[in-house]
Amino acid sequence: MNAIEIKGLNKHFKDFAIEDLNLTVPSGCVVGLVGENGAGKSTTIKLILHMLFQDSGTVTILGKDNVKELDDVKEDIGVVFDECCFPKELTADKVRKIMRAAYRQWDDALFEEYMKRFDLPLKKTIGKFSRGMKMKLSIAVALSHHAKLLILDEATSGLDPVVRDDIIDILMDFTKEEDHSILISSHIVSDLEKACDYIAFLHKGKLVLCEEKDRLYEQYRVIHCDEQTLSAIPKEAVIGRKIGSFGAEAIVRQDAVPEGVQGYPIDIEKLFIFMVKESG
Repeated sequence: MNAIEIKGLNKHFKDFAIEDLNLTVPSGCVVGLVGENGAGKSTTIKLILHMLFQDSGTVTILGKDNVKELDDVKEDIGVVFDECCFPKELTADKVRKIMRAAYRQWDDALFEEYMKRFDLPLKKTIGKFSRGMKMKLSIAVALSHHAKLLILDEATSGLDPVVRDDIIDILMDFTKEEDHSILISSHIVSDLEKACDYIAFLHKGKLVLCEEKDRLYEQYRVIHCDEQTLSAIPKEAVIGRKIGSFGAEAIVRQDAVPEGVQGYPIDIEKLFIFMVKESG
């Protein structure tokens, strides 16, 4: 069973649309949803969680329809948004008491373990927390009711690199369990490159590409050449290009690298940038 299955998802607004989105989060995997600000990442997550009504298409979460059966799997889903959703007047200890009443599977001991690991105070009001502390608290809550699926929307945005790295380590620990899965959106591609099994590129509401991360490394290469050499490569083999006064740089399929031209390994961030520019 897949953790999430999205088929033919559409949502139209006045000046933006999610169009014919098909995306799968396999069980036991981490899928990174990458896109520039405004690409539709948060809208997609809100549609998955039925916080917005889709115009058409279907979404299943842990085998359940997200419109008719979401209540059946709420206990198994941990959600973290880019802003802490807890009132600033509360302390972490009060949040724990609220969550204890909200979740049948709430685990006080596990919550305390995460609070110690994150070095978070139980008695300090959330309004006095830094952004990083708030994100860590949100993740601690999401992990403390034994969720099988984590959905994180820009959870690492605005955090310093040390905190981001700590959070990525925690997420990787979470997926050591075979039935644990994560969908994480971010425009910080380097974070996703560390943790994800699959990378999905979203641009202007459309899914440009979804592929296993390791396959992306295998399939594509960066080349540096002159314009004439680049023009000889079949257009369908060129993912993106940049032409300047000193020649051309392009990302092409590995099997299309011309003889005599050195191909270099790609990084996911450069692949994303080139794809977005090529898509317009």
